[in-house]
Amino acid sequence: MPELLFPLDSDKKFTDQVLVGHNRWHPDIPPVATVRPGQTFRVDCREWFDGAMRNDDSADDVRDAPLTRVHALSGPFAVQGAEPGDLLMVDILDLGPIPQETGPLAGQGWGYTGIFAKANGGSFLTEQFPDAYKAVWDFNGRRATSRHIPGVEFTGIAHPGLMGTAPSASLLAKWNQREGALHATDPDRVPPLALLPEPRDAILGSLTGADFDRVAAEAARTAPPRENGGNQDIKNLTVGSRIFYPVNVPGANLSLGDLHFSQGDGEITFCGGIEMGGFIDLHVDLIKNGMQTYGVAENAIFLPGDTPPQYSRWLAFSGISVTLDGEQRYLDSQLAYQRACLHAIDYLTRFGYQPEQAYLLLGAAPIEGRLSGVVDIPNSCATVYLPTEIFDFDVRPSSAGPTRIDPGQGAPRSSLG
Repeated sequence: MPELLFPLDSDKKFTDQVLVGHNRWHPDIPPVATVRPGQTFRVDCREWFDGAMRNDDSADDVRDAPLTRVHALSGPFAVQGAEPGDLLMVDILDLGPIPQETGPLAGQGWGYTGIFAKANGGSFLTEQFPDAYKAVWDFNGRRATSRHIPGVEFTGIAHPGLMGTAPSASLLAKWNQREGALHATDPDRVPPLALLPEPRDAILGSLTGADFDRVAAEAARTAPPRENGGNQDIKNLTVGSRIFYPVNVPGANLSLGDLHFSQGDGEITFCGGIEMGGFIDLHVDLIKNGMQTYGVAENAIFLPGDTPPQYSRWLAFSGISVTLDGEQRYLDSQLAYQRACLHAIDYLTRFGYQPEQAYLLLGAAPIEGRLSGVVDIPNSCATVYLPTEIFDFDVRPSSAGPTRIDPGQGAPRSSLG
């Protein structure tokens, strides 16, 4: 096993650990350790809400999810010799849940998917699903099942939802300016247009006193993906992946977390995929002056992992850029993907699933999402590919009609809707 540089005690809160990570982006957050180019090391990662979610049959915890606390990130890790303008090369060597078979925390044999309430973050389909729901998944090796969504079992593509390097002071200022300007166009919108710096619940590593207060007021929230990588939620960023991150500060200061056991393209439920705590083994190296050499200055690029589940049979659903009430939109690929997802959800209800069960399934299972046509005015076409092999019954259309299943207890809903 590689050297464990960031251990986590499952019986302690994130802020009570020997090494304390962070939940905001800022160049002045001190690194917890320094690694060499060419070094391999292990990192423990906390579930993104630091244990706030429970393995039960209620979605009240999703309804009340403390968004100001996320994400619980491990790091930063400084890399010797890294300078602004370099590319940091990160290989994912291994990744999995917390090794224990049982336990109270996500990752110890189980994980969860949640549909967030519109009043607390919302989701990709928040207008159609405004309330909070949850599904708990049990892990058996690389496979997952849920008592809340019967009739399915699938192999997960475990991956870190969030990984990135620290921003420079100028890049951080750019983020805050542009996101603040967007937020100001409709400051009372629910969900909000952007998440502005929020000192409340900020975790900033070893910073204290006046330095803590200053950084907490400036630091960017970790919710969106940005030029440094960040919360990209790419399901194929898995074991075998090699990622190239822009270096914006001396040492690069790599951080990561938000591990998922599995996820469908788009992380459409927002509390996406199957959230878990776990471990990840990394190897790091540098490409000097790589940002200029390869033109990788405002994005991360990566080689996908080599361990996807081998599904070969799919049922695909399409959507176009026309709203539910018939309004024509011009090449709106986001809307087209929403419509494709809604068509898939409606289809699965014909087999006995509740709409919320079908929605949670699309967020957790390794569905494929594609922009299939983006040039044929006025309609974009997006598609959702659902692997048929994950079901223990035939979901393909036939003259015999759909096989009705028992939806079981259904997906837990929060008590206040």
